[in-house]
Amino acid sequence: MKLSIKNRTAPLAKTDLLCVLGTEGKAVVLPRGVKVPPLAVKAFDGEFREARLTDAIGGPAARVLMIGLGKKDDASAERVRRAAALCAKKGEKVRAASATLWFDAAVEALAGGAASCAQAAAEGVLMGVHSAALFKSEKKGPYLSRVALVGGGAAFKKGAKKGETLGRANCFARRLQDTPGNLMRPRDMVREARKLAAGSARITCKALDEKAMARMGMGSLLSVSRGSREPAYLIHLIYRPRRKSRKRVCIVGKGLTFDAGGISIKPSAKMDEMKYDMSGGAAILGVFHALAGLDLAMEVHGLVPTSENLPDGAANKPGDLVTAMNGKTIEVLNTDAEGRLILADALCYAVKVVKPRAIVDLATLTGAVVVALGHELSGVMGNDVELQDALVESGERTGELVWKLPLLDAHKRHMQGRVGDLRNINNGQGAGSISGAAFLSNFVGDVPWAHLDIAGAAWGADDRDYQGGPVGTGVGVRLLAHWLESL
Repeated sequence: MKLSIKNRTAPLAKTDLLCVLGTEGKAVVLPRGVKVPPLAVKAFDGEFREARLTDAIGGPAARVLMIGLGKKDDASAERVRRAAALCAKKGEKVRAASATLWFDAAVEALAGGAASCAQAAAEGVLMGVHSAALFKSEKKGPYLSRVALVGGGAAFKKGAKKGETLGRANCFARRLQDTPGNLMRPRDMVREARKLAAGSARITCKALDEKAMARMGMGSLLSVSRGSREPAYLIHLIYRPRRKSRKRVCIVGKGLTFDAGGISIKPSAKMDEMKYDMSGGAAILGVFHALAGLDLAMEVHGLVPTSENLPDGAANKPGDLVTAMNGKTIEVLNTDAEGRLILADALCYAVKVVKPRAIVDLATLTGAVVVALGHELSGVMGNDVELQDALVESGERTGELVWKLPLLDAHKRHMQGRVGDLRNINNGQGAGSISGAAFLSNFVGDVPWAHLDIAGAAWGADDRDYQGGPVGTGVGVRLLAHWLESL
């Protein structure tokens, strides 16, 4: 889809579908020259997500779609994002080739200003028409090939361009998520990372293979791929700004391209969804997709440990002992708690090689976080309150909500091993999501660190018009991009 940005002072161009937004208790504002039947405007109440389609009786638009933002006090950038997605979806449904989303100054102000409004609109349009039907032999659509965003001035244009960057990055991550496990293997994650680097002069990529990881002592990470024919990798992406920066941060994403649980095999019901166990890694690649267009003034490192967790004669057995890069020994009491094993060595690598001022990792780590928070929030834990608070704030700004969970010394004690230094699950004390963070805390040293458990939010979330349902959400891309910008 081609996205263009135009100023509302210019005459409205011809379009198959014109979308305008309104609130309750106020007549919807139409662009100059556009006429619709008076009854259509009168019947529009402006309730949230109300969508009223009518034929135009004058002006350059063939049809006009009025979408409600609800009460004036409830209107927000998030509601504009959802309304923009509804506009794009309706354009697809009526097979419009072109659509125009037009904003008056009052709606821009309700969404936080022209820039915030335009960013939300661009994100919503692009994310709203994303399809998981990647491999169907008979494709229906896409029909909507051109969308124009019309608003006020340079701030609107800047916001729309940023929103386009983030919207496309989110859809990129969702494509990786939704690709079946036999087509999105560790080697395919590496290929996607290298393509990102090839497309940007400021991004570089290297992928450590199993021999390189063995030389560095990554026995924890390497143990997970023993049961698979697919070799593991540690992807290391680096974004360097135009000018040298003293700031250096590292983001890490779990890249389990398929997780059968290993010898501690999962139930067969919904095991197909375990292709989504690489959603943290997809988010990291999505952030780097966005970094190519955001022009951040800091150095960003992205790490994706990527592997498969399958059972065979060489796989980890419950009770096996493995040794991480920092020398800590780990009792693998449950082979289905494998995400923390690959993250452990990635975090060690971050501390020793990258030496960042902060680390944030994302992982579909535990089903327990779904029990605690459902599918609408990610849990955050860590060793730095300020960092966690910043991620919560970024979640509120982007709609990718984050909730703080405690990480106590008691939780860390529960992860101490009997044979080795650590065990990869606790001894039945509950706090499943927190126990994962407690385990990972042993591999970050004194570096400020936050762990995001995205197992609920990565797929299966409520439909929010621009994402949701049984497919991938791309969670983490816009969240981390906002956090990086806030630094």
